[in-house]
Amino acid sequence: MVATLLTIMVVLLLLNFPMMIPLMAAPLVVLFLYFPNLDVMILMKQFATGIEPYVLLAVPLFIFAADIMTTGKTSNRLLDFISSFIGHLRGGYAITTAAACTLFGAISGSTQATVVAIGTPMRERLLKVGYKDPTAIALIINSSDIALLVPPSIGMIMYGLVSGTSVGDLFIAGIVPGVIVFLLFAIYSIVYAKVADIPLTSKSSWGERFRTLRRALLPLGFPIIIIGGIYAGIFSPTEAAGVSVLYAFILEVLIYRSIHIKELPKIARSTGLVTSAVFVLVAGGQAFTWVISFARIPQMITEAVLGPEPSAIFVLLMVTLFFFIGCMFVDPIVVILVLTPIFYPAAMSAGVDPVHLGVVITFQAALGSATPPFGVDIFTASAVFNKPYLEVIKGTPPYIIMLVFVSFLLIFFEELSLILL
Repeated sequence: MVATLLTIMVVLLLLNFPMMIPLMAAPLVVLFLYFPNLDVMILMKQFATGIEPYVLLAVPLFIFAADIMTTGKTSNRLLDFISSFIGHLRGGYAITTAAACTLFGAISGSTQATVVAIGTPMRERLLKVGYKDPTAIALIINSSDIALLVPPSIGMIMYGLVSGTSVGDLFIAGIVPGVIVFLLFAIYSIVYAKVADIPLTSKSSWGERFRTLRRALLPLGFPIIIIGGIYAGIFSPTEAAGVSVLYAFILEVLIYRSIHIKELPKIARSTGLVTSAVFVLVAGGQAFTWVISFARIPQMITEAVLGPEPSAIFVLLMVTLFFFIGCMFVDPIVVILVLTPIFYPAAMSAGVDPVHLGVVITFQAALGSATPPFGVDIFTASAVFNKPYLEVIKGTPPYIIMLVFVSFLLIFFEELSLILL
């Protein structure tokens, strides 16, 4: 049964079908072959059940807010503010890139939106001060991974949906790992700038710094509202998504006037296209989860891979391995939808905290987003910067090593995920 399921999915993927087709076709074939007497309408109901949860409303809202800000001036204001304070330091522009990606990730929750919004203006600045293009692009796509760790992470929303874990707790738990990654990237940026002899840039005056701070104050309100509101219990993650759309509208349309109100339908259509793709995957993931659970496939796989009574550490190591490999080849959202139901029961039996598990899984999704051969951020960067695949991945190894190191920290030190809860 497991072999049939995997064979169908692999064959359809090799035939270049979009991921939603094997995700739906494989469990349907398994149902017909091994459970012919089961009413197929049960599976049809699962498709609808998958997109019913209230928490899913946050996804299109956060995407819409990110699209508004990507079209507007938010990213440039953040970049100007950060670079005015640290741009003159050794490795300052690289640190600015990592910091801006972290801040924009705390606004958008999307790695790809961060690549576009921060990468486009920041790549030009990095090249201008002496960085080579592969180094600049690698920094951008890997720093954008932080967007999947800090709230409002779409990956965490998906894990919370599948596992039933509190999305608010997941959001808060991702902050410390995200900050750790940023600090590692900042240290590496300083060392690299010294080794590569990147020239220093002129220091901004305090007058310039205060001007950029004043311009960036309102964009900096995004993470404060989202993180502070959820942490203080003022509103739920879904309500925070609605607030972020309203805030983005007020900033870009009414205050900055960088977007005309007539442009909003076009932006909304773009959001709708992305959202529809995500929701189809979620619906297919729910059906897939139901079939493999009914067929007891998770128990078969976990018993074969993990053994009868695995330790919590061993479960987390296997989760890390499977999710890391999966996200190298398939969109992280799909991997979360497919693999979480398989490993979640075994992790709970081994005593793993569900929030800690969610952080470990989301971290692997973030790592896989920028890892060859098929990390989604690699192809986003290739399209945005019009660069060949090999040039985009050329500078990624140091960042992958750092991210793998943090993966092991998260596995062995649960407190890093749970300290703020």
